[in-house]
Amino acid sequence: MPEPELTTLTAPDGTAFRDLDHDGVMAPFEDPRRTPGERADDLVARLSLAEKIGLFFHDIIEVGPGGALMEGDGRVARSSTRARVVDRLINHVNVHALPTARESARWSNALQALAATTPHSIPVTVSTDPRHSSTENSGAAFAAGAMSAWPEPLGLAALHDVERVREFADAARQEYLAVGIRSALHPQIDLGTEPRWGRQFHTFGNDSAFVADVAAAYVEGFQLGPDLGPTSVATMAKHFPGGGPQLDGEDAHFPYGREQVYPGGRFADHLVPFRRAIAAGTSALMPYYGMPVGLELDGVPVEEVGFGYNRQILTGLLREQLGFDGVICTDWGLVTGTVVAGRPLPARAWGVEHLSELDRLVKIIDAGADQLGGESRTDLLLEAVEQGLVGEQRLDASVRRLLLVKLRLGLFDDPFVDEDVAEEVVGRADLRAAGRRAQAESMVLLEHRPVAGAPVLPLRPGLRLYVEGWPETAAARLGEVVGDPAEADVAVVRLEAPFEPRDDLFLETFFHQGSLAYRPGLVARLRQIARTTPLIIGANLERPALLAAFADVATVLLTDVGASAEAFADVLSGAVAPLGRLPFEVPRSADAVRRSQSDVANDTEDPLYPAGAGLSV
Repeated sequence: MPEPELTTLTAPDGTAFRDLDHDGVMAPFEDPRRTPGERADDLVARLSLAEKIGLFFHDIIEVGPGGALMEGDGRVARSSTRARVVDRLINHVNVHALPTARESARWSNALQALAATTPHSIPVTVSTDPRHSSTENSGAAFAAGAMSAWPEPLGLAALHDVERVREFADAARQEYLAVGIRSALHPQIDLGTEPRWGRQFHTFGNDSAFVADVAAAYVEGFQLGPDLGPTSVATMAKHFPGGGPQLDGEDAHFPYGREQVYPGGRFADHLVPFRRAIAAGTSALMPYYGMPVGLELDGVPVEEVGFGYNRQILTGLLREQLGFDGVICTDWGLVTGTVVAGRPLPARAWGVEHLSELDRLVKIIDAGADQLGGESRTDLLLEAVEQGLVGEQRLDASVRRLLLVKLRLGLFDDPFVDEDVAEEVVGRADLRAAGRRAQAESMVLLEHRPVAGAPVLPLRPGLRLYVEGWPETAAARLGEVVGDPAEADVAVVRLEAPFEPRDDLFLETFFHQGSLAYRPGLVARLRQIARTTPLIIGANLERPALLAAFADVATVLLTDVGASAEAFADVLSGAVAPLGRLPFEVPRSADAVRRSQSDVANDTEDPLYPAGAGLSV
């Protein structure tokens, strides 16, 4: 492990300490025997204005080749790690693509060594979006890569087993910890009450009581107990006060999806999981982009601005009523817009689009937020302080909260990781096996019709298989792959979830939105195949797709939310039995979806399959 450019000294009483302020004397904030609160109080009083401002920003960072720090010319913050960490004094960063485990650990150590050259050596908190998925979903989550692959949260929810969620959380904690990631920008504990909403695959369904239980287990699994410590990963539960009830199911990342509505008057239901996450000790909460429309709290209309700008929600409800004193970090990009590859993404300044960037920042801080996610404009906050728009005492309240998390995680005393341990832990065989089994068991069996009086599953060895959407290498493990369904004993077709492709704004292509209906030509073709040979359909249900199009002709209908080709083969072969039950209802028609109330769980009339549906093999 490379040594930081920082001296470890021994105080006169024999206490070893890191000389964080480079003066050769153990200050109270450097004393590992003191409580995190005592150390934070001492350090807040020592920080310069520039250091305090840097703590307010939680920016995006990239890893350089081979685990090196990303270099740049220093003029653009995201082109240079040094420009961000040393010049702007930003020490909360959201890492995107990661290389190998060893290279990731090497990068983390280099980053912490760089931070140790700043005036008070404030260690960097490295955060991440979920990264244990079987597929890539840029803007929301990452494929597992070197880490173990698990079902999406909605897939875990299908198991309806809180302890399996805790098992996942602990596995992810181990792998994050090994490479220096100490902040999870999850769990996403929104209730997926609007069937068309594209982000519900990262929720745990729409049962408020179950999601609340999951929230507690998830937070505790990442913390490794009720409190943060040196072996914990801090969680940032999102998206307060619940991002599910989006108007027409459109997502609030985009201007056309900015409105959240409550036609059923069920706002309180969406708070239930957040109450439990707070009680479990989540270190941070993230409000969503959405702006409430027509919402009243205690008889008072709520300002129709994005939740990150909303003082009634963040201070009145979250701080004062719910008693949350942890970190509030906005979702990414509320102040400044971006253009990537020629595609714009405007600032998600919903309801305050008319405000200047400076005024947006001031409104966010006045609302009660402690951090600006995905932003790096430290100059704007400095300008706000110099103009008297934000007081330094207000800064100090947030700075203390942010420092407390770092101190409780033990980052000030040892932020470094061991490359050998990282290589040993990340993707460890038992973690991969547990993830693969969870993927298989989380699959939901909705139809299983006999052929010639006999069940189709598990598949008999040696069958001739016609396959689509499933790698032939995985299928060949179960039988002979043929090219014509008419020549097959059984046809196996895996289907992606249906959506309307969009690519006008940055990130749109990654968000599966719009219609829940499958393409009519696809439906016609599958129905034709079903006339010639028994048809097994494996349908991805990251949203409640309209399965009625072929549910009546499928011999076997299996659904999943994040199952690999190998996990799918495990189920078909009988190596693993599917145990899942639907975490939401499957609507019978698009009209039923349109008539449902966005804030009410399982509200479509006469659903094709109710929530909790599922057969046993």
